[in-house]
Amino acid sequence: MSEPVREPRNIILVGPMAAGKSRIGRELAQRCGLRLVDADAEIEREAGASIAAIFEREGEAGFRRRERAMLADLLMLDGVVLATGGGAVLDAGTRALLPGRGFVVHLHASPATQLARAAGDTARPLLQQPDPSAVLRALAAERDPLYAAVAQLRIDTDGLAPSEVCARILDGLPTSQRSGDGA
Repeated sequence: MSEPVREPRNIILVGPMAAGKSRIGRELAQRCGLRLVDADAEIEREAGASIAAIFEREGEAGFRRRERAMLADLLMLDGVVLATGGGAVLDAGTRALLPGRGFVVHLHASPATQLARAAGDTARPLLQQPDPSAVLRALAAERDPLYAAVAQLRIDTDGLAPSEVCARILDGLPTSQRSGDGA
């Protein structure tokens, strides 16, 4: 008799830049006994260059190609908290994969919160514009419906400590995903 097919036990974090995906992902992975995988860090490792350098050298289209390929690989993992980049949902193929590969959590942050959190961060190429607030508002208008389409849970991170966001995620997880024992 074959073993029953088990759903992947992953938690996938989507949302805009500076919503806390990497920071919250670290704490969430520790609490759940899972391994954190940060998609942007993996792209940088594979490319041997920062996201900003990739954007400068290859443009946004080149970065998005790298991101799509990396996410296709990372979404095959099991037992991870996957922190995606803010634009991961732009690719229709990635959006189709996300819900089937884990429990998807949309970490939301307002443009004002994003700007405050990313102040002085030159590693975010999309904010290196004369009016970064307008850029964030435009990105939110484009991407928020895409995050909503793939997520099973939405948490507004404005004004919350990472531990509070983690607690809310844990409260919203299916019971089988709350600990590292798979129970």
